[in-house]
Amino acid sequence: MYHQIYNPLGNAFLSTIAAAIPILTLLYFIALHRHRDSQGNVHLGISAPYAAFFGVVAAFIISCLVFRMPVVSAVSAFALGTLSGFLGIIWIVLAAMFLYTMSVVSGKFEIVKESIVHISFDRRLQCVLIAFSFGAIIEGTSGFGTPVAIAGAVMVGLGFRPFQAAVLNLLANTAPVAWGAIGTPIVTLAAVSGLDQVTLSAMAGRQLPFVSVLVPFWLVATFVKMEGGTWKQVFEVWPAMLCAGLSFALMQFFASGSSALHLMTDVVSGVFSVICTALFLRFVWHPKTRFLLRSEREALERAGKSATSTTDKNEWKYPYTTGETIYAWMPWVILIACCALWGVPEFKKLLNNLFADITFSTTFLGSKFAGTLSLPVWDMPALNNLVQRMPPVAPVDAKAETAKFTINWLSTAGTGVFVAALLSGFILKLRPAQWKDAFVQTMRRMKIPVLVIGQVLGLGFLTRYSGTDAVLGLAFTHAGFLYPFFAAYLGWLGVFLTGSDTASNALFGSLQRITAQQLNLNPILIVATNSTGGVMGKMIDAQSIMVACAACYDSPKERSFALGPIFRTVFFHSIAGAAVIGIIAMLQAYVFPGVIPVPR
Repeated sequence: MYHQIYNPLGNAFLSTIAAAIPILTLLYFIALHRHRDSQGNVHLGISAPYAAFFGVVAAFIISCLVFRMPVVSAVSAFALGTLSGFLGIIWIVLAAMFLYTMSVVSGKFEIVKESIVHISFDRRLQCVLIAFSFGAIIEGTSGFGTPVAIAGAVMVGLGFRPFQAAVLNLLANTAPVAWGAIGTPIVTLAAVSGLDQVTLSAMAGRQLPFVSVLVPFWLVATFVKMEGGTWKQVFEVWPAMLCAGLSFALMQFFASGSSALHLMTDVVSGVFSVICTALFLRFVWHPKTRFLLRSEREALERAGKSATSTTDKNEWKYPYTTGETIYAWMPWVILIACCALWGVPEFKKLLNNLFADITFSTTFLGSKFAGTLSLPVWDMPALNNLVQRMPPVAPVDAKAETAKFTINWLSTAGTGVFVAALLSGFILKLRPAQWKDAFVQTMRRMKIPVLVIGQVLGLGFLTRYSGTDAVLGLAFTHAGFLYPFFAAYLGWLGVFLTGSDTASNALFGSLQRITAQQLNLNPILIVATNSTGGVMGKMIDAQSIMVACAACYDSPKERSFALGPIFRTVFFHSIAGAAVIGIIAMLQAYVFPGVIPVPR
């Protein structure tokens, strides 16, 4: 049995620094290491696979030498993270990119692009509709990086630069994350903290709507500044930004506290926002002048036309019929439907029990590997029930940590996305050559991201089972009166380490409740803040950034080196976003405690 040690060096400060070394190593090589290319140009950051590798090496050294975790257990923890990451994240993104690529090779994506453009020719509003509203729907159905991949690919297809599309979608994929994949983060948070699920959801729904109103403004300001625009051009479209954000926020508030809808909060909020914004732009208001990409403005100026002129009437003529548009959108409709179906607990249970009559039991690498054909389970060797979390991170009577690789190959969300991709291919009537082309393009595009995501997820699991994550978390618990503010940063840290709000809630949900009770704070507020603060860490975790790179960049070399520049761009946005949640939590803890819902 490995009992986690939270002060291995006998000094809390030094132990915390040691625990942070793997993360600091990863960050250094991603964003700060200076190197020269073959032309002698200086760049910051190295290739993503190498940066991840150096972070993994540092994690093994610290875990085994400083925290004295057995080497074989450390290897097992890393393997569990990599395997779980493939089934839980990589499989989803692979299938989503396969669907997107099929839409492109079939030619139907051109119709999808035109239908979006004709909602608004203004690029500012396209950012809001695609990255924020449409992305929230995808987040609500599948989560785990899928909205960044899908919405990012759509924006690149519309002409946005890859770097730009990646950054904007990472910024947008914040407010909806707490209810991603049919509310999985909230369900997990309730399970590990022992608090009521609907009450925690309602509490999150009284924090994140403030951010939801802010995000469209945030997106447009970032985009306009990227394109060399002015603050005047940012606020020219404030009515539409307010409509998109406010409609989303209001539905988010009401759905999150509903027993019937709380797990579908993102889906209903995203759909409501898209409908309200589209109708508002069609019948109520539209900007007098349009804002275009820098490249488009320069082309117009070369042609002697005004880059800020009103849209020509001829441009509003839509070239496709309603039937053609519906047909082109069918893959995305099928994707949402399949993801929603795979998110229903009863359907998951049905799939997990589909081959319940076919059972087996054997050993693999000296550990039990058994279960049914539809739900095999491998007890990780030298790890399962052999790691013990200690107080104050866990209660005195806490059970040993389980470490099982559950191969839910039928019920995992990735299989739902893959089924949607297959159905889409048949509906689009792809020829054999197009099927092959879509498959080859997807594999080439995902080669580097898969390597990076697998390593980073392995690193995250290694920090979890070695206890270094707990040491970093404990550093936040000494904040005293300011703890509600830093509770948001604890969730933020968890998402950065694991790449998932769900995993962050599993990691720190119990610690947040214990700390809240010790400081006489409302546990509902503090535990929920772990999830709402965590959403701001989503934009800087390496997995999400690599998913964005995979979706937005065609060149393997650009994809490998884009991680650092994107990280440096979104990092301070992430810090500021977590601070906003922290301030909201502070106000709710000490100024407006009446907004905290009463447990059911």
